[in-house]
Amino acid sequence: MADGTVKQTNPFSGTTVWTIPGRANRPITPTGPEPQPIDPEASGAYCPFCEKRYLETPPERMRSVAGVWRYALPAPEVVAGPADVRVIPNLFQILAYSYWHENYGYEVPPPGLRHAEAYLADPLGRDHVCAIARTHALAGGLTEEEWDALGSNEQADRGRSFFGSCHDLVIPRRHFADGAMLTTDLAGSGALTPDEHAEYTRVTLDAAAALYTGNVYAAHVAIFQNWLRPAGASFDHLHKQLVAIDEIGVSMREEIRRVRRNPWLYNDFGVAYPRAEGLVVAENEHAIAIAGYGHRYPSLEVYSRSAAPSPWQMSPAEVRGWSDLLHACHVVSGAEVPCNEEWHYRPPGVEVSMPLRVVVKWRISTLAGFEGGTKIHVNTIDPWTMRERAVAALREARAAGRVADMALGDDCPAEPLRYVI
Repeated sequence: MADGTVKQTNPFSGTTVWTIPGRANRPITPTGPEPQPIDPEASGAYCPFCEKRYLETPPERMRSVAGVWRYALPAPEVVAGPADVRVIPNLFQILAYSYWHENYGYEVPPPGLRHAEAYLADPLGRDHVCAIARTHALAGGLTEEEWDALGSNEQADRGRSFFGSCHDLVIPRRHFADGAMLTTDLAGSGALTPDEHAEYTRVTLDAAAALYTGNVYAAHVAIFQNWLRPAGASFDHLHKQLVAIDEIGVSMREEIRRVRRNPWLYNDFGVAYPRAEGLVVAENEHAIAIAGYGHRYPSLEVYSRSAAPSPWQMSPAEVRGWSDLLHACHVVSGAEVPCNEEWHYRPPGVEVSMPLRVVVKWRISTLAGFEGGTKIHVNTIDPWTMRERAVAALREARAAGRVADMALGDDCPAEPLRYVI
């Protein structure tokens, strides 16, 4: 507009967003508690995701240590040493085992049954499963007396459902960044090295594929990351969530409808338009990062250039290239900015081609009555300002060796995507 107002429409969702002049210059201030010195006595035990508290979460499904993956470990081996990345069931699942069992007849798949039998055969494992089942039962309204009245076998049986989990967490090891002195020095995605982030990404893809394999009723596995409490995180310990759901969501259905009308939608509006508008942030051989537009919050987006039909079918080089740009976006955000990481990809069985892309949204404003009443969202940072902030931050990070090698800003050729139509 003539006064500088930017009105945007998201080409995939139809969301309408306005950015008002002047609001883009507001500083981003931390929203969490005041920093406190880290208690050295609590090292490795700050939250249930930390290495000294592994038995406060449901039985581990898999782990990565120095790039070696191990599955279905018994409890003594789980607590014997820390993992670089772990996959565990969510204690309080969005769609619990009972949802799948009662609505579809879903049963714990054979690998889960074998894991359960071996885990429960060990005394530590049995005690662990009963303790987790008790926590879940009491939170669901069962009284202490009712729990104690159950026989030991029934208590253990209540925990067997976790071995058929359809809602998992992927958790890196560190709660705090290396050398941290204060409780605000958290190990967010940007605090990982590019190698660590690549392993975090690889494990996430493997865990997502496993949910599809284990549950034939899953139409889609939602993959997302909530960083800090304003963005919906329960713990200030980095983790992704993978949730199997039995239908494709409303926004994805709308996106599929738009792609059927224009099979080149992602190339046109994911890459070509941002390049024409000067919104490309970074690029490497396998992925492209842009300043997002048409989002409720200031955003960065990363598109994979892989032609693989599903993310877990990408080559190791493609996964690494995409991970490097996603890691770079989190380096831009920093650990103090609450953000959501939303993964978008083609659900199995959908006939249209959709490249893997992620949107990193900065949760630095609160939706209010104006947005609710008009469905027009006020975004505090316009895409061009977001792009300039990101490129400047990445030039510094690249010089310091904190990100992988990549082209930045105007040096990016921003070649077309290579997904199959």
